Amino acid sequence: MGTSVMAGTDLRQVAVALFKDAVAAADPAGAVRRALVSDPLPDCAGRRVVLAVGKAACAMMEEALRHLPDPYAAIAVTNRENLRELDGVQVLCGAHPVPDAGSARAGDALLAAVAGLGTADQVLALVSGGGSALAVAPAEGLSLAEKQQANAVLLGSGLDINRMNLVRQCLSRIKGGGLLRAAAPALVRSLILSDVIGDDLRVVASGPTVSAVGTRAEARQLLQEAGVWQDMPAAVQRHLSQEETHETGRPAEADNRIVGSNRVSLKAILTACPEALIVNDALCGDVATGAEFILSQIQQSQSGQVLVFGGETTVRLRGDGLGGRNQELALRVALGAKDISGDWVFLSGGTDGRDGPTDAAGGVVDSGTIARIEAAGLDPQAMLARNDSYHALQAAGDLLVTGGTGTNVADVQLFLRRS
Repeated sequence: MGTSVMAGTDLRQVAVALFKDAVAAADPAGAVRRALVSDPLPDCAGRRVVLAVGKAACAMMEEALRHLPDPYAAIAVTNRENLRELDGVQVLCGAHPVPDAGSARAGDALLAAVAGLGTADQVLALVSGGGSALAVAPAEGLSLAEKQQANAVLLGSGLDINRMNLVRQCLSRIKGGGLLRAAAPALVRSLILSDVIGDDLRVVASGPTVSAVGTRAEARQLLQEAGVWQDMPAAVQRHLSQEETHETGRPAEADNRIVGSNRVSLKAILTACPEALIVNDALCGDVATGAEFILSQIQQSQSGQVLVFGGETTVRLRGDGLGGRNQELALRVALGAKDISGDWVFLSGGTDGRDGPTDAAGGVVDSGTIARIEAAGLDPQAMLARNDSYHALQAAGDLLVTGGTGTNVADVQLFLRRS
């Protein structure tokens, strides 16, 4: 792009273009192509099964099949926004962020595809963000409804993705290495598009081919400390109170490889924009704390700079409004920076194109955002208090809407300022 924010271009357009550069750098097809061209899969004497799960599943599957002989079985599990037909592939649709019956059917299909494989067989797993909800297989004694309720509690708990997935793994037959155990003794290679800050592979899609983050006892303690233990269904409480079984132990090793991540996308912004500076590539924790940190950096910034952040914050639900972490972060920054002089824009967006249970990827705000919300007869502070950032930004015309991008490497934030 080679954009200079001092060149008179509309800052909002520049911010959106840089965000698109970040998304393009996480292109799942390109990531799979590079991985399979540089190190092709070994010859397979038996059956080859190709499984893709996550928001980038269809794009990853389509590219992988260009580099492989016809597989014995191929299954892709994705969300509705990225759903499309693929020749020779069973494409299934799950729900995100709360799993549904389609998610359960998908989980059963993945486990069935690897059942009975032997040492001569091979599995290629293509894993991307969102897989935790898109394919589920509730642990013995748990129903889908109880799993859904537990997931909803986790989403409103304020816990980060690492801790949420620790709990999710303990409630599943597919997460935390469950798929790897089911495929044993076949050879398993996973190509992983990481949406997790720090790239802990146990956390991406809850680690279907990686060992679990923690134990049931640790999950129980975590939920108690977060104050949501009593909100969990009774069956979940009973399950987490039981001792581990041999089936939940460490699985055999898979060949797990990261092929894309948030950090790669942030570096793409630096390439496109000479004024850009990565301030923080691990912006995690509560969204209010994240907004305060960004505002402190904004106060210290100079005209002409582009501040870049990456990560994934969390929101503690206290109201009945509509929104997501990126929309709430954008609204908080708009409130905190409304008196900053000069021409500025702040963007916060999810690289998957969907922020929370909304049709927006996030928000793009500027010095006039709060005035536009108030001109619409709304109170931005009150809307923030009830987690209704979507309707606040909608009133200002400041929603970032991209549609499903087919990838997911967490979130990107940009602050552009010109005097």
